[in-house]
Amino acid sequence: MKFSTKEDVEAPIDAVFAMLCDFETFERAAMRRGAEVQRTDNKPVPGVGVGWRSAFNMRGKRRQVDIEMITFEKPSEMAFECTSQGLLTLMSIELVALSKNRIRIMITLDIKPLNLSARLLVQSLKLAKTSLTKKYKLRIAEFAKTLEDRHKSA
Repeated sequence: MKFSTKEDVEAPIDAVFAMLCDFETFERAAMRRGAEVQRTDNKPVPGVGVGWRSAFNMRGKRRQVDIEMITFEKPSEMAFECTSQGLLTLMSIELVALSKNRIRIMITLDIKPLNLSARLLVQSLKLAKTSLTKKYKLRIAEFAKTLEDRHKSA
């Protein structure tokens, strides 16, 4: 099951890519929402192999996710592989410069079930695909606006 959207951001491509590489900010945001997050690598700079293990409560159940960066091409692309109980999710972030101070960010999620219970979950998600897509696009638009605001205030 795939979700994808694109948003335009009023900021230079290098600035947006640097904000996307500020993993500590994302880690703190997840912790504020109640997740446990820990790095699984010792790399001082972003790149392929950077990883995290996260645990959080969702729908009354404790979930654990392992995340690893599988693609890193500065300043245009990052991809992450997320594995959890029966699900493999590939997240791709691509940046395209439209002008000196405007970029297009494209974020794609591809969710693949690895076992029968995950297949049932994905099947139920497909029934709600329209509303989930709407929520996904709204969240990405909010995220793009946040990036734009962070750049303006910097």
